[in-house]
Amino acid sequence: MATAFDESILHSLRRIVRAIDLHSRVLASRHRLTGPQLVCLRNLARTGASSPGELARSVSLSPATITGIVDRLEARALLVRSRTHKDRRRVTIALTPEGERIAAVTPLPLHERFAERLGGMPESDQQRIAAALAEVAGMMEAATPVDVDTTEAEVPHADGMVELFSDGEA
Repeated sequence: MATAFDESILHSLRRIVRAIDLHSRVLASRHRLTGPQLVCLRNLARTGASSPGELARSVSLSPATITGIVDRLEARALLVRSRTHKDRRRVTIALTPEGERIAAVTPLPLHERFAERLGGMPESDQQRIAAALAEVAGMMEAATPVDVDTTEAEVPHADGMVELFSDGEA
């Protein structure tokens, strides 16, 4: 059932998605990085080496997406994968010196810039916004079945052609 706020909420969500998309395009054109790649680099710079699973949980991305990101960043010599000596099955991801440099000089990801601005607001406003966004995210996640691989999807066009949509990490 539609409410009086549906259009307003949808408009705000589109503005958020657009801001993220525009920032991602700037990162891609200026630094040859996607938003998720930068988030991973900065997370590793902040926390140090971690396993792919730990990184996926820390940045809220799927393990499959992390694998693609790590492949691309490793190909650019921004990070390295290594196996631990105790358990050769365990893989650790760490930044290279160049990865550390890129993480330090690249503009903040959009969410970090947002967090800085949010930090200047009264705590009660921050709590209100956090609760509202958590509820929105929960509603949107509930609308997506968990067994669907969202990294790629076939998008049908009006002319009958089908395009493969990717998460942007290709």
